[in-house]
Amino acid sequence: MRVLLHISDPHFGTERPQVVEALERLAHAQAPELVILSGDITQRARKVEFAAAGAFMDRLAVPSRLVIAGNHDIPLFDLVTRIFGPYSRYRRVFGSDLEPVHDAPELLVIGVRTTRRYRHIEGEVSARQVEHVARRLKQADEHQLRIVVTHQPVYVTHVEDEEHLLRGHQKAIAEWAQAGADLILGGHIHRPFISGLHDSFTSLQRPIWVVQAGTAVSTRIRHDSNNSVYLIRHGLAGSARQCEIERWDYDEDSKEFAMIQSKALRIA
Repeated sequence: MRVLLHISDPHFGTERPQVVEALERLAHAQAPELVILSGDITQRARKVEFAAAGAFMDRLAVPSRLVIAGNHDIPLFDLVTRIFGPYSRYRRVFGSDLEPVHDAPELLVIGVRTTRRYRHIEGEVSARQVEHVARRLKQADEHQLRIVVTHQPVYVTHVEDEEHLLRGHQKAIAEWAQAGADLILGGHIHRPFISGLHDSFTSLQRPIWVVQAGTAVSTRIRHDSNNSVYLIRHGLAGSARQCEIERWDYDEDSKEFAMIQSKALRIA
């Protein structure tokens, strides 16, 4: 099966060096074809933090990458840059495309810009963005695993996280599910979990899963999990698509990432 690495919220500027090194070892051992970074790359969108994040991504030595910005990747205190060039520092390291797409024979990954310069923390997805992503999903090949990536979550499991829900998430879930999305990946709340949206939204006519990542390497650990990342394994069994999600947490004793959960997903 093919392998993807999903990381989020590394918050470079607050990174734990030993965890960074362990994640690099995990990437080298698992050899994913693509690394997906779902935002909050830096802590304060400083040039030095973006440079450190770019060097880290290079050291992972993954053939392809898909990166989107988080709210922390827009300068907070530098108001001139925030207003007139909110993504200028991001673009110098990760390119000009704020909504990148990875299109391969068995995989389609669509990045969505959910950050806004006029929002400090929360994010939103416009009706135009929802429709654009839905059109792209409808063009997918039947053999492709179809993934949408946002920074802020479209679904949460705890009441205290509801204030962080992506504005426009209900319309996005409904239209993207109908258009054929299999997974929606996110970050932002530093609470890792996997959940079937079709179990919570009974109107959905097909399986669609949310995969929320914790913080990959930062000291900004919250809730009941340590630094964590996901490996997504996918492939074809005859004409049937298969997908398995593995959660890997950093273990303080071994100083390595260890798999603590594996879930085979039902996909249409």
